[in-house]
Amino acid sequence: MSIAQSRRLLNAISFAGLAFSVGLAVYFYHLGVFKDMNSLQSLVGQSVIVGPLIFIVIQMVQVVIPILPGGISLAAGVLIFGPVWGFIYNYVGICLGSIILFLLGRHYGRPLISHLVSDKIYQKYSHWLENDKRFEKLFALAIFLPVAPDDALCLMASVTNMSFKKYTAIILLAKPVSIFLYSLALLHGGSWLAGLLTH
Repeated sequence: MSIAQSRRLLNAISFAGLAFSVGLAVYFYHLGVFKDMNSLQSLVGQSVIVGPLIFIVIQMVQVVIPILPGGISLAAGVLIFGPVWGFIYNYVGICLGSIILFLLGRHYGRPLISHLVSDKIYQKYSHWLENDKRFEKLFALAIFLPVAPDDALCLMASVTNMSFKKYTAIILLAKPVSIFLYSLALLHGGSWLAGLLTH
């Protein structure tokens, strides 16, 4: 296989993966899983094996195509599967999605960033890109703590000189803390709000 043929094959695989993600997102959107906790629960909560797999795919897709409002899937994972398995499924889905997002960004470059990252967010964090070493430190801190738009920063990381190995290590090691803290905040915040509304 020539270099040109291999590149065409890689382009086709990348495009197929992106099209598959978009198709799944549209399908799940029409099912209502991105808007309604009950729809999500009815889709993934009925099967011991298929349910978790579907949930992981949903988490993976929503990282690549961020259409979920306010991290509803994080809280849903814990509510549907319990704190331990919910955390594990959230972690696996989000990490896979983050890795896919980086690979897509590295392949398609800045044009993909301009489509998936708003101008406001890009302008806010674009100065991080001025120094690769500084970006790596800030990126690791942002992934570790749920204080920044992780998905946008994952895409921005793809246009730096950060190696795939280092990026993956940061995601795998730092994501657990942010997922745990974010899930905890959503769950307790929801309970507190529900308590206010019922009094």
